[in-house]
Formats: sequence, structure tokens, C-alpha cells
Amino acid sequence: MTNIVRRLSCNVVVFTTVAVIAFLVWEQPRNLISVIGFVFFLFILLISSAHPDKVNWRPVFGGLALLFFFAVLILKWDVGQAIFEFLGNKFQTFLEALSIKFRFGEKYKEHHLAMVGHVLTEIVFFSCAISVLHYIGAMHAVFGKIARVMMVSLGISAPESLSAAGNIFIGQTETMIRPFLALMTRSELHAVLTCGFATIGGEYLAALIPLGVSAKHLLCASVIKAPCALAVSKLLYPETESSKFGKASHLGTKEKKEGNILKAVAGGAWSSIELVIKYVFIMIAFLAMLEFVNAVLSWFGGFVGYPEFSFQMICSYVLMPLAYLMGVDWDDCGKVGELIGIKIFVNEFLAYGELSTYLHNRKFCTGRILSVRSEIIATYALYGFSNLSSTWIQLGALGLLAPSRREDLSTIKYTALLGGIVTSFLTACIAGLLVAEPMTQIACLNSTVVNTTMTSSLTFVSRIIDQHDSG
Repeated sequence: MTNIVRRLSCNVVVFTTVAVIAFLVWEQPRNLISVIGFVFFLFILLISSAHPDKVNWRPVFGGLALLFFFAVLILKWDVGQAIFEFLGNKFQTFLEALSIKFRFGEKYKEHHLAMVGHVLTEIVFFSCAISVLHYIGAMHAVFGKIARVMMVSLGISAPESLSAAGNIFIGQTETMIRPFLALMTRSELHAVLTCGFATIGGEYLAALIPLGVSAKHLLCASVIKAPCALAVSKLLYPETESSKFGKASHLGTKEKKEGNILKAVAGGAWSSIELVIKYVFIMIAFLAMLEFVNAVLSWFGGFVGYPEFSFQMICSYVLMPLAYLMGVDWDDCGKVGELIGIKIFVNEFLAYGELSTYLHNRKFCTGRILSVRSEIIATYALYGFSNLSSTWIQLGALGLLAPSRREDLSTIKYTALLGGIVTSFLTACIAGLLVAEPMTQIACLNSTVVNTTMTSSLTFVSRIIDQHDSG
């Protein structure tokens, strides 16, 4: 009887999904490109799978079904849109409690570090808030329930579901799964890494919103990427061992709490120091390396009369087809491909910073502007820690907690990174399928220069320097 109910439920889910997709494509034929892109990226995962003949399709199809369900709920249902619009506005209000004017005073523009402080102190503030929520038990109560739903519906283990649920809210969930690390299977470790690469911690989320990126779409990406990352991981690295944490009772494992709420605040601030240091120095290192690479490429390009040759230009042309498969307008594919390249090879913050330049241009109707559809798809495609620098950060954190698993982590790190990257692409395809471009925001496109000269420098960084100089 149970099998009959399960099969019937699966048939209903499949039929409903196909019907919704068919309706969306009928309503807007160009949405078919996003559907084709979604299937293409799944095919890439399948041929890259470590054990394609041993894939357990339950967590794969279940995770993709949850992805589609939550995406439709948030992006197409009026109530869901209103809820996430409300949450996004409240989240922005929450961050404004530590506004730049509050920190630097009325003459904050005279401070050359104001822009940097605006981002980094958001991280410290949010880290303190999360630490307090941990202390009072609110975080564990919320993502514990979500983890139980994913564990039952997808048939995955306790550490996998806890890691995915935790990454929705806070990211960097290593301490949550610390009791399990030594005995986890390779597939479970792979799922934890993939979820980490596919999502962004709340502290980083707090740093992106001041750039002008839509809080609503960032929160939506945070929710829908968790089940998608699990599906991707189970397709890339299927379970071939027997898990020791298959019971729901393992979800009750709690991490150690601070002694009181003041220690929780201090602990949150202290733990954010390491994050801020990583943030700043990785930015400095990768920016310096990028400028060096661009200088070399420009030098070689000068021999053929093309000194504008740069790493961003290479990414623009190489990744343009992938951007198109996500549903990005063809005129914008080069720019979005460039952003994706910056995200993968440098980091997501600089990529969002470049995206904020186009958002800034739209606001003031100046310079190069992307279509609203392309901006939204790019928001989802750039979301996540899936870049080369984060690989070593993840391995370092997990390796310190479980030294005996360092060899296993080194073996699976690049397939997990691929999983995180493709998870971003899959959610971007879903956004391309579901999001309708608001006509009220297209007017600025008529007053923009569509074809602009490609430069080797990051416009986001240049804009910050110009703001400091003018201040």
C-alpha cells in the first residue's frame, strides 16, 4: 500500500511539474531556452558522476522537485512573492540598524574607509545576531525542523540534512556536523562540501544587500539552493557505503552553547574576525593576481593591436553560451559570462560588485545596463561560494575539525566545487523559467549605450576608488 501511495505521489508531482513548465513555455516561448539549459546541466552532472550506475534517484528527483516547488511558491505565487518581498525589506531594515551614517557620522563621505566599513561591519553585526539566536535555541529549532523534512522526503542522512538546512540561514555549518565528521561516508562529505559551495552564509548575505542586489532574490536563492545542492551531490557522487547516521534521532545532536547572552554576543563578534580577515586578504590577493594577469594579457594583446585583451574578456566569450542557456538575453550574455568568470576564478563578492555597477546604472539611467531579466538570472548564477579560493577555506575548516578525513576531502573537493557551480546554474535556469521581466523597469534601456569598450579593470573597484577620491 505504501509503495502504491509513493508511486501515485511521484506521478502527481511529475505531471504537475510538466504541466507548469508547458504552461510557462506556452506563455513565453523563450523560456524553453532555460528548460533546455536545465536539462543540459543535468546531463553534464550525469556524465561527470563518480558512479553513474549506482545513482539513487530518490534524493536526486526529490531535491529537484523541492527546488521547483519552492521556486514556484516564491516567484510565481502572489502570496509567496509578498512574503519574500516583506522578508527582504525587513532584512534590509535589520541591517540599516548599523547604517553607514551611524558608524561614521553625518560627514561619513570624508572617510575613505566608509565603503569598506559599510560591508565588513555588516558581517560583524550579523554574526553577533546569529550567535544570539543560537544561544536562545531559535536557529536549531528552525533548521532542525527543515532538516527533518529533507531527511524524510529525500532519504538522506542526518549530517547531510543538517548541513543543507543550516546553509540556508547561516552558512559555514562545520561546527553543526562536527560530531559526525569522523564517521561520515565519502558521499556524505561530498554533500556537505557541495552545500557549502552552493550557498552563501548569512554574514556574506548581509554584505551583498548594501551593494544594491535584490534582498528578495538573494533570500529566494538561499532557500531553493539547499535541496538542489543535495540533488546535485547525489548525482555527482552517489552513496556506495552504509551510513551510520540514517536515523532521525541523530538530528537532536546540538553544538555547545555560550554561558550567557553577553558571551554569545562577544563570541559572535570574535568568530567574525576570522571571516573579515579572510574576506579582506583574499580580496587583496585575488585582485592583485587579476590585475597582474590582465597586465600580462594586455601586453601580449598589444602585439596584435588589441591592448584591451583581458581575463574578463576571455570569460565573456567562453562562458557566453552558458549564460544564454540560463535564459539571459543574448545582448547581455557577454557581460553575464564575464560576471560568472569573476565569480568562479576570483570570488562572488567581486562578481556581485560588478553586477551592482549595472544596477547602479539602471537606477540613474547612465552607462551600460542589463535587462531586468538578465540581472535577476545573474543574481542566482553568482550566488554561492563555488570559487577556487573557497575550496581551500572549506578544506581548511573541515580538515581542522576532522584531521583523519583530509585525504578524503582532498579527493572529492573538485567534484564538490563543480557541484556548487552547476547548482548555481540550475537555479539560474529556474529563475529564467519563472521570472517575468517587469515592464515598468525597462524604460532606462532606451537611453543606454549598449556597445561599450571592454576594459581590463573591474568597474566596481574603480567606482569605489572614484567615490573615495571625490569624497
